[in-house]
Amino acid sequence: MSVALARQLREGTKKSHTMAENTGFVSCFLKGVVDKSTYRTLVADLYFVYSAMEDEIQRLCNEGHPVVSMIGYSELYRRNTLEADLGFYFGSQWKDLVEPSLSAKAYVDRIRYVAKDSPELLVGHHYTRYIGDLSGGQILKKIAKNAMNLSDDQGLNFYEFTRIEDAKLFKLDYSHTLNTLPINQKTADLIVEEANQAFKYNMQMFNELEGNLVSAIGTVLFRFLTRRKRRGSTEKSIN
Repeated sequence: MSVALARQLREGTKKSHTMAENTGFVSCFLKGVVDKSTYRTLVADLYFVYSAMEDEIQRLCNEGHPVVSMIGYSELYRRNTLEADLGFYFGSQWKDLVEPSLSAKAYVDRIRYVAKDSPELLVGHHYTRYIGDLSGGQILKKIAKNAMNLSDDQGLNFYEFTRIEDAKLFKLDYSHTLNTLPINQKTADLIVEEANQAFKYNMQMFNELEGNLVSAIGTVLFRFLTRRKRRGSTEKSIN
């Protein structure tokens, strides 16, 4: 039985998406306020999150899981790009220098738990992270490059999907795949719920990063930037 999962995910996560964009860290990011120290911590956190997700997805694909194997698009994988970025920000010995924040560890633990207990729910995490990255990557890349005064694209590999020639066509194919997953409505509801949980884990990472950002730019500027967002100024959307 097929369900319109793509539409349900899009509609069912709208509120969470808006809440994530309104966190202090993302609000500042979208305004072009990004410092290298905070950004490299984000890259490290994302490395652990994506490593866990890609380990589990690959394992389940190899095992022939009927749902997860259908969304195992290796061209979306981010671990290699994150490793390249970590090498840029931390140097060649980056593996000895980085560790997950408490919020990233909680995120990783959730991914591992879901992969073991209810693997089909990984679809919610997959959709939240990968399609978000693919949709807004170029906008965020440009903001980060300008904010950190990077002379080239080094340190920004995360936003590059070199194996995807046409993002729009890819997302159409992805939506078709979501709509043809062998699941029922009850499972679809659980996947949407898990996608909202994924947003919560992302927001917890963003909130933990706020302390680093405040130290870098100062409390007054941070409050000013986030206050303007709440008053309804027009912002760039990452989707």
